[in-house]
Amino acid sequence: MLIGLISDTHIPDRAKILPQNVIDAFSDVDLILHAGDLTSPKVLEELEEIAPTMAVQGNMDRVNGIDLPKAKIIEAEGLKIGVIHGEVYPRADSDQLLYLAKELDVDILVSGHSHQPKIEQKDGVLLLNPGSPIVPRLADRTVMILEVNNKTVDVEIVKIGSPVCGALDFDQYKRD
Repeated sequence: MLIGLISDTHIPDRAKILPQNVIDAFSDVDLILHAGDLTSPKVLEELEEIAPTMAVQGNMDRVNGIDLPKAKIIEAEGLKIGVIHGEVYPRADSDQLLYLAKELDVDILVSGHSHQPKIEQKDGVLLLNPGSPIVPRLADRTVMILEVNNKTVDVEIVKIGSPVCGALDFDQYKRD
């Protein structure tokens, strides 16, 4: 099973639409998991056009009134995958994320919030953060592709473009 991982899109706050490179990166996936901070239901609609999409609520989604669960758990090829936004402080703290993964009883935990891509194995749990394809923090704009095949896992960080410095050029996200 091929799964697209994305988080922290912040649309339309930071960009009007998903970059075409995200759509291209997810063209062959069976499922998309969004780890929160969509900030608009339109993001779900756009991702659903690519593949079935599941999303959880991020801290900015509450502000925008988007009603999503705080956590989701799916099973893929015999592995349990949890999805949360990951509002832990300091951001992306591995110990706190591990605790949340253990609480959810999952093999893989996908989180967002830090806007930084991360792949870390800790105490038997794979911690993944796809970063942000729109507003990264000290990183490239990224998403991830997770391949699960008979309990074997392969993860790829996909760079969507160079780091954004300064103001975002909204015109680059227009599709005619």
